[in-house]
Amino acid sequence: MQDLTLVMAQLDPLVGDIPGNAARAIEAVREARIEHGADIVVFPELFLSGYPPEDLLLRASMETRLREARALMAEKVARDVLVIIGYPGVREGRCYNLAGVLYNGQWEAEYAKQALPNYQVFDEQRYFTPGAAPLVYEHKGAKLGILICEDIWDGVPINAAVEAGAEVLVSLNASPYHQDKPSERRRLLEQRANEFDRPLIYVNTIGGQDELVFDGGSCCVDAQGELKVLAPYWQAGLMPVQLLQTSASTWAPQAGEIEPDVEAEESLYCALVTGVRDYVNKSGFKGVVLGLSGGIDSALSLAIAVDALGPQRVHAVMMPYHYTADISREDAAEQAKLLGVGYDILPIEPMVEAFTATLAESFAGTERDTTEENLQSRCRGVLLMAISNKKGLMVLTTGNKSEMAVGYATLYGDMVGGYNALKDVYKTWVYRLARWRNTQSLAIPERVITRPPSAELAPGQQDSDSLPGYDVLDAILARYIEGDMSAEAIIAAGFAREDVYLVVKLVDRCEYKRRQAPVGVRVTPRGFGRDRRYPIVNGWQPGD
Repeated sequence: MQDLTLVMAQLDPLVGDIPGNAARAIEAVREARIEHGADIVVFPELFLSGYPPEDLLLRASMETRLREARALMAEKVARDVLVIIGYPGVREGRCYNLAGVLYNGQWEAEYAKQALPNYQVFDEQRYFTPGAAPLVYEHKGAKLGILICEDIWDGVPINAAVEAGAEVLVSLNASPYHQDKPSERRRLLEQRANEFDRPLIYVNTIGGQDELVFDGGSCCVDAQGELKVLAPYWQAGLMPVQLLQTSASTWAPQAGEIEPDVEAEESLYCALVTGVRDYVNKSGFKGVVLGLSGGIDSALSLAIAVDALGPQRVHAVMMPYHYTADISREDAAEQAKLLGVGYDILPIEPMVEAFTATLAESFAGTERDTTEENLQSRCRGVLLMAISNKKGLMVLTTGNKSEMAVGYATLYGDMVGGYNALKDVYKTWVYRLARWRNTQSLAIPERVITRPPSAELAPGQQDSDSLPGYDVLDAILARYIEGDMSAEAIIAAGFAREDVYLVVKLVDRCEYKRRQAPVGVRVTPRGFGRDRRYPIVNGWQPGD
């Protein structure tokens, strides 16, 4: 009987940086060998290309670059360490999502993912051909059944691997985060391991890629589904799993480090920080600039930006007008000082008056309406973009999912920017996150959290003047967006007909706005963009 040390390489690749990802893999194997005495190192799904590579897979040079990277790994990877790593590959004219097996300078086997997801954010059937056979690779007496992500959700590929003689199941994954996803995964792994009476090792990627964020949480469960090892969420690193051979065909993972579970607010907050950090850093921006209004959305966005990038890379701008309350000015200044960020006050009155004067003749005979309100927001957008261009700072927009759903935002105004931390965060969760963040250290003035929300584009304006209360609004939105419930079904669930039809019509009508909004961190099972794709122009009417 013997034991093996398998190291889960929970790392953050950069999409398209094939040479860089290969170098990261080579270094990780070296570290795993030195620090943990690794016999086996497992990397996430599509690690060499990064996930998701999308239409980069259609580039003819993708295969050439991957072959060069794999040749380099064969030359440079430490000997006597088995490496299992994900990458795409063209074989006999077809593209597959592959897991390659490298040992002692030779690529000895490849497994092609059999279950290709084509729902939510996944579009793998656009690019890949499904594999047709299991791969069981024997190393130092252990028969490893290799799987890739959706294979374990589907279940059929696991059965094929077990029938082919797999004693330990090893899954490479690029499983994006959404709220409650970590617990969903854990339940699935426990179920699959118990169902097939095999230990299961699950290696997930980490970091942000455009709107997707990956939370890690690589883990190992034994054949009864009991958790034995759990890597930290939201942290890159190498996590060892000790496999002890207990009979000729049985391997038992030993108890190792298990990261404590975190509360829902902390998990979500870490997702937002990760998304902002990786988007800004991987895009090469010096930092971010955002409009700090004294309201809760911009206040939470500022805290996230500081936690993601550090205060020296964050610049806040207060842009007051006639309707900006004194407490908004005071709270914005207090938070900027509290977090130690650069802070400017740029009044927009001269610009708004100039626009108003220029448009006076064109607007003659019309009543004042939201047009004049939107001028304020658009002046602010121009200022933020000018600072962005001059200083190389990305504009971080601050609208939440509740606002984006019903169009409570101004095109070319407060929607101007490169990224939005709160795009998929409902307003009720904005409050929860703000309160949670203040339990860690004071980051948001208490008055910002407790005062009624307002866009401050008109005298005495409050959000509740034109929308249902956020508890009601978010409950309707969740049913309509995530649940795909009809207006009548939502009414039957106990909501007022007037509220439901107002909200549903606003959501449908404002698709054109959302198509022009910047990308943002996806944290729900149905984010705007990749997940929810509705026609802009259509004749659909709400009802059943």
